[in-house]
Amino acid sequence: MTRDVRERSIQFVLFGASGDLSMRLVVPALFNLYLDDQLPRHFALWGVGPQSWQTADLVDYLRRGVAQHSRRGAPADDVWRAFADNIRYHRADLTDDDGYVQLRESLEAAERQFPGGTERVFYLAVPPTLFRTAALGLGHAGLNRDRAGTRIVVEKPLGHDLESFRTVNAALTRVFHESQIFRIDHFLGKETVQNIIAMRFANPIFEPIWNRRYIDHVAITVAETLGVEHRAGYYEHAGALRDMVQNHLMQILCLVAMEPPVAYEGDDIRNKKMDVLHALRPIAVDRVHEFAARGQYGEGWINSVKTIGYRTESGVAARSNIETYAAVKLLVDNWRWQDVPFYLRTGKRLASEVSEVSIRFRDVPHRAFPDNSGLDQQPVRLVIQINPEQGIVLKFLAKEPGAHWRLRPVDMRFSYHEAFRVPSPAAYETLIREVIIGDATLFMRADQVEAAWRLLQPILEVWEDNPAPDFPNYASGTWGPESAETLTARDGRTWLTPTLFDTTAEGSNGDVEL
Repeated sequence: MTRDVRERSIQFVLFGASGDLSMRLVVPALFNLYLDDQLPRHFALWGVGPQSWQTADLVDYLRRGVAQHSRRGAPADDVWRAFADNIRYHRADLTDDDGYVQLRESLEAAERQFPGGTERVFYLAVPPTLFRTAALGLGHAGLNRDRAGTRIVVEKPLGHDLESFRTVNAALTRVFHESQIFRIDHFLGKETVQNIIAMRFANPIFEPIWNRRYIDHVAITVAETLGVEHRAGYYEHAGALRDMVQNHLMQILCLVAMEPPVAYEGDDIRNKKMDVLHALRPIAVDRVHEFAARGQYGEGWINSVKTIGYRTESGVAARSNIETYAAVKLLVDNWRWQDVPFYLRTGKRLASEVSEVSIRFRDVPHRAFPDNSGLDQQPVRLVIQINPEQGIVLKFLAKEPGAHWRLRPVDMRFSYHEAFRVPSPAAYETLIREVIIGDATLFMRADQVEAAWRLLQPILEVWEDNPAPDFPNYASGTWGPESAETLTARDGRTWLTPTLFDTTAEGSNGDVEL
């Protein structure tokens, strides 16, 4: 399969074109691909929705979204007009089979103007409750038959537990072959996340020490300073474990822990990730408290601004039991990682907006330095920064200048911005381009999603059956509840402080202790 996106003919059908996801992420990504000459020469964007719109109405709506949310800002008039020439609107009710038949007829009529064979992408930017309806409607109209040239894209969440995922997935696979289904996780489109594979397997210095002999533990942090914002309707049925851990953090864990692939190919890499998921030690229901911690934010202060608690947010139940913070300890039972804990944490209204992976190396086996040398001042670790910084930091100890033997923590730092001097594409740009060329490497396979749900199902059940007696249990602007500290303390460890850089501090080495 050629990776030359320009040599293709694509009909991109966007269900839910008038929705928030389309306006904020999907269409701005398509427009930036257009600016970068990364869309097919023969390309059509079909917006599907129930409104009584004309194509001009959709074009105006999407332009407002691009102006507000594109990383390049508002588009120039002439450039937008050229892009908008590819846009069409198709009115359809997703619950009406006739609408899919009419869509097929419209696509077939348009494809007569395209040279050669034309491929189709059906992007479901609709609520997950409509995935099954849309898939069956596409199948009813025969829009699934070209296995090689047809793809369907679905967003998370794919179900809210193991059983509901199986129901949704059964509907998708009833109509589409697994090779046609692209389950999107925007974290996998981030350059720094993809670079985990490059760092590990393109550099011979890392692989010999990437194992239980040299690594003490791994901590994965995805922290947000924002609260629930306008997502209370969704979040009250999801929570942090479903929203972030089950997909984003588990996928990062797989990239860190996987074995070397034979080649950078979709099936090979996804098989290696699946091996990690198979090796994760199951969590018994009666031991959930030893492997998981939850929290819900109360009022507090963030950046000198007073914030309210989760239960007083608009749309949130007064006695809500939904967690806004989740931490999990996982163990990978294989030769490489036996007894090396992976600590995963995520939460809202935390102290800083930061996403990173910290690989903490084991201490030296024999301490030849004086007790007052500062050897214990900071653990040696490798930090993979995902957000807001994008880069890699090796934190190690060096001797301070002077007559006294004293060690000081220092950083060896790689920054994407400083090294390449070009802006990284948005995650959706990377992923949509991969959808267009049909490369599923960066997308989740059904067995991966099911394995993640199966692993976390005991935690979901225990938390649902046993409401937390202490919610809210952490103040906004902190690093989470005491129970999360207990999770690592049981193993004689602590959470590694995220690495933040103050680029305005003259002479600073950039490490900010929180």
